Amino acid sequence: MSMKTSTAGRAAISAREGCILTAYKDSAGVLTIGVGHTTAAGPPAVTAGLKITAAQADEILSRDLAAVEADVNRLVTVPLNQNEFDALVSLVFNIGGTAFRKSTLRAKLNAGDRAGAANAFLSWNKITKGGKKVALEGLTNRRKAERAQFLAPTTAAKPADAPKPVAAPQSPPREPAPQASPSPLPVNGGAVGILLGGIAAILAGAWASLAGLPCEYLNLFCGG
Repeated sequence: MSMKTSTAGRAAISAREGCILTAYKDSAGVLTIGVGHTTAAGPPAVTAGLKITAAQADEILSRDLAAVEADVNRLVTVPLNQNEFDALVSLVFNIGGTAFRKSTLRAKLNAGDRAGAANAFLSWNKITKGGKKVALEGLTNRRKAERAQFLAPTTAAKPADAPKPVAAPQSPPREPAPQASPSPLPVNGGAVGILLGGIAAILAGAWASLAGLPCEYLNLFCGG
């Protein structure tokens, strides 16, 4: 699967190249515009006095990066992490695909010598001026930054913690239903009267019976 420049990698290239919306000559005297775009990279051809907008510069950068990414994906035969890929794209964006294909850096990298490849970034700090190779401070600093980017370890995203199980909501304890108080028995005044009347009649009858007994029996009851 082909790799793409990360958002951070693209931002690093933009910072290293700058973004100038009017054509200018770079340190090697090559007409340049936008984010390091030259005629050699493809359309548009850069001519003196050419002006573009920021949106056009961003669009041109996307096209230029796509071509560089294709070169790096094709020419590197070992697996790369994102930082290694971004650093190589930054380098090839600046020196071109042909120079990278012939470079010691690529040879060391494909041979598995990553440390040697990282150090080889530093040799690409010169321009040809007056037929001679001249080291530039700006390029020296850029290559150091690209080397550090190449060697920087990638940090894997920490997996999200598994969600903790949510306890089912518990119903509040039920209060015991209120016990109905026993209702007092209704008092029926008529029934009580009848009952008392019956008792009185029984007592009256008993006394009447006693009155008809001979005196000797009465003396037994009366204590005589």
